Amino acid sequence: MGKRSINGTDFAAMALSGAQYLQRNAEYVNALNVFPVPDGDTGTNMNLTMDSGVRELKGKPSEHLGKAAEALSKGLLMGARGNSGVILSQLFRGFSRSLAAYEEAGTTQIAAALQHGVDMAYKAVVKPVEGTILTVAKEAAKHAVAYARRSNDVIALMREVYERANEALQKTPDLLPVLKQVGVVDSGGQGLTFIYEGFLRSLLENESGGYSDSLFMTSEAALPEEVAVPAAAVRPVAVPTSAQAKLVTDDIEFLYDMEFFINRKLAKNSAVFFDESAYKRALEKDGDSILVIVDDEIIKVHVHSRKPGDVLNLSLPYGELIDIHILNMREQHRDLLEESPAATVHVDFSAAELLAGQAPEGVSLGQIYERAPFGMVAVAMGEGISEMFHASDVDIVLSGGQTMNPSTEDFLNAIESLSAEHIFLLPNNGNIILAAEQAAELSERNVTVIPTRTVIQGLSAVLAFKEDESAERNKEWMISAASHVQSGQVTSAVRDTVIEGIVIKEGDFIGIKEKEIVVSDASLLASCQALLQKMLADGGDLLTVLYGEGADDAITKQLSAWLEENYSDLELEVHAGGQPLYPYVFGLE
Repeated sequence: MGKRSINGTDFAAMALSGAQYLQRNAEYVNALNVFPVPDGDTGTNMNLTMDSGVRELKGKPSEHLGKAAEALSKGLLMGARGNSGVILSQLFRGFSRSLAAYEEAGTTQIAAALQHGVDMAYKAVVKPVEGTILTVAKEAAKHAVAYARRSNDVIALMREVYERANEALQKTPDLLPVLKQVGVVDSGGQGLTFIYEGFLRSLLENESGGYSDSLFMTSEAALPEEVAVPAAAVRPVAVPTSAQAKLVTDDIEFLYDMEFFINRKLAKNSAVFFDESAYKRALEKDGDSILVIVDDEIIKVHVHSRKPGDVLNLSLPYGELIDIHILNMREQHRDLLEESPAATVHVDFSAAELLAGQAPEGVSLGQIYERAPFGMVAVAMGEGISEMFHASDVDIVLSGGQTMNPSTEDFLNAIESLSAEHIFLLPNNGNIILAAEQAAELSERNVTVIPTRTVIQGLSAVLAFKEDESAERNKEWMISAASHVQSGQVTSAVRDTVIEGIVIKEGDFIGIKEKEIVVSDASLLASCQALLQKMLADGGDLLTVLYGEGADDAITKQLSAWLEENYSDLELEVHAGGQPLYPYVFGLE
C-alpha cells in the first residue's frame, strides 16, 4: 500500500537518520577528496553542518512538516562549513521554503521541494561546476519530479531519489576529469547520497519495523560532540576603571529606549502586510539600536528613538501593542552620574574582546556604539600567522583552515562583535569563501568579502588596505594585491596516487603551486626546492617563507642558503607561522 505522505515527525526521523548515516561514513567521504593531502574534510564539513541542523530540529520538534523543515534549514544555515556545507544548507533552505505551508506532504510536494532546493543551491554558487554535489542533487530532483507524476508512494519516491542520486554520483568522473584521473567519485555528491540513503532507511524502518541495529543506528545514537566555536585570537586591551565621563548626557541623541511587542492576532485590520524592511527604514528616520524579531504572530521591537509617539503610531496598524516599556536614557544617565561621579579616563578596547565575551567592565553602551570606519576579520591556523594578521591591524582572527572550517555562524558572530561601519572578511581558503559570502548576505551590516584563497593572499590584501580610503577603493586594492601574489605549500601525501603524470607515494612530500600539485618527493628539502623552482621560473622580487609544524630547523637553514646562492637578487623573509599539516608555506611577489 505504501506511504502517501510525511509529516514533521516523519521528516525529523528522516533527518536524524540522514545525519547519522553521514556521520558513520564521514571519513569515507573525506577519503574521496581529490588531492591526497591530510586535510580531506568534505565529510567532516557536511557532518558538522548536518549535526547543527539536527540539533536545531531537536530543539523545535513539530508535527507540522513545514516547521520541522524550517528548523532543520535554520540549523544548517547557521552551522554551514566549507563549500559542501554551504551548498547542503542551500539545498534544504529551498526545500523548506517550498514546504513552509504544508503540515504534511505527498510525492508531488516533496519532489517540487527537492527541485526548489536545487534551484536555490545553483543560485548560491557563482560558477556552478558539473560533476559535483550540485549535479547529484539536480539529477535526483529532476527524476523525482517526473516520478511523482505517476506514483503517490513516498517510500518509492525516496528510493528513486536515492538510486538516481547514486547513478548520478557514479557518473561524476565523466563530468569532472580530475575525478576520473584519480579514480574517485565526487565527495560532496557522495555525502548527499549518504543523507538520502539515511532518509530512505528511516522510511523503510518505520514502515516495516524489521531492520536490525546492525543496519541502522538507533534514534538515540549519539551525534558527534558539539564543536566549540573557533576562538578569536584576542589582543591585550586596556580596560577603563570608569567610563561614565566618556558620555555627555546631552549627547544621547535618541533618548527614549523603547521595547514592546506587536500582537498580530489582535490587529484591527488583519490584511495589513508587515513589510519588515520598510518598517525598519521608517524607524531609522529618528532612531537607532533597532531590533525587530518576527516570530509567527508576535513581533518584538526594540529601538532608541527621538519620537516615541511616532514609533507607536507606526506600529499600531499591525496589531495591538503589549508589554510597552519606555525609558528616558538621559534621565538614567544623570542618575548614574549623581550616584557614581567619575573622572575622565582613556578607553581602549578591541572588537575581539567583545567576541570573546561581554564588553569590558565599565564600558557604556554609548562607547560600544561608537564605530570605527573599518574592521577586518581573517581566518588563519597557526599562532605565528595569527600574530602577523594582528600586527597588520586585523581585528579578529578566526581559527580555521582546511581541517576545521569556520561556519557561517562563526563569521556572523565576528561581524556582530565588531564596532565598525564597514567590515572586510578574508577567508584565506577556497573552501571557506562560500561560508563568508553567506554570512555577508545574512548580516545586516556593511560587509565585503575579499575572496582570498591562501593566508599569503590574505596577508598581501591586508597590507594593501588604506584607512583613509573608501570601502570600494579598498576592495579593489585588496583584491588586486591578493591576485598578484603567488602561493605555494608543501605537505605530506596520505595515499598513493597519480595526478597529472606525477607519481605520488604515501608519505611523500608534495609541493602545491596555487591549486596544482607540481612535485612529489620523499625528501622535504627536495620537494621545497622543486616547488620553488616552479614558482620562481618567471622571476619574483620578494619570497615569504612561513615554517610550521613538521618543519626542520636544519632544512630551513639549508633552504635559505640554497635560495641565497641561486636567487641572489631575491629578497627573503622567513617567519614562524606555526601552521599544522603544512611544514612550509611560500608566498612570492
